Amino acid sequence: MVDEAEHSLSDALSVLSQTVRDACIVLDGGCSEMLMSRAVDETARKAKGKKAIPMEAFAHALRQIPTIVTDNAGDDSSDLVTCLRAAQYKGQTAPAWRLERGTTGSMRKIGIMRVLSWNGRSCSVPARLQR
Repeated sequence: MVDEAEHSLSDALSVLSQTVRDACIVLDGGCSEMLMSRAVDETARKAKGKKAIPMEAFAHALRQIPTIVTDNAGDDSSDLVTCLRAAQYKGQTAPAWRLERGTTGSMRKIGIMRVLSWNGRSCSVPARLQR
């Protein structure tokens, strides 16, 4: 039990130090994936010919991430994607699924974010936080 508490404290300190040092933070709760999916979908609509097919597949794959997380939490993932997409198209800029309520909400207002480490070229989730 002491080891687990030690690991939790270490994780918290790691997140805090990376937030202060690097400040690479994205909205969580499926928000980032859904926003990226919409951007890829919009780009795919403008693409000519076969180039649109892999773009549409990638947009679909991005929507699968919050779907899988919701399934694992025991919630209704079929409702998830349709609600998040509807919220986006209604103009909500940071929609996300609130598992505890089964509704959509604004991740900016809720304050649920993901801290990423920045190495100058790309962001990645710290290894200890990927469990």
